[in-house]
Amino acid sequence: MKMTLIPQASAAALLLLLTLCLQCVGVAALVEWLRGVTATGSQGFGPVRSAILVVKSTIAIIILHGLVIFLWASFYRLQCFPSWELSFYFSSSSYATVGYGDVTLPSRWRLLGPLESMAGVLMCGVSVCLLFATITRLMDSDPRHSRNLGYTNHQVVPQGESLCQ
Repeated sequence: MKMTLIPQASAAALLLLLTLCLQCVGVAALVEWLRGVTATGSQGFGPVRSAILVVKSTIAIIILHGLVIFLWASFYRLQCFPSWELSFYFSSSSYATVGYGDVTLPSRWRLLGPLESMAGVLMCGVSVCLLFATITRLMDSDPRHSRNLGYTNHQVVPQGESLCQ
């Protein structure tokens, strides 16, 4: 029996590190871009402009995920599969946790598939959080969506006193 755990662990560590670096740089750049765009809209965004911003953000996130899939597919192409088509197919189905099972990694590298799936779940979670934060910021900046639940007069009541007198 060959010792394959060390090469798998080394490749996994490198791929995961590169995935995290790529994702962090991409998300940081997207956050900075979103801050700049939303800061210029002091009056809030209308529904069309908000929708366009969400669509642009979603496209940027999909491109970022595509780059991560390309990273893993490149490794698979070099080490596991004879074609780019198989490499991209396996990488994208693993990253998205679909995992049809019709294409499998050679036994020497079989631990990488589940690791890519875990990375994909985590990175998709980060992306959902970013989109949620973007939509929340857009809604908070829109005067039509107030968080005060209709109360117009907020009073601070000292401790021990009551408004009802």
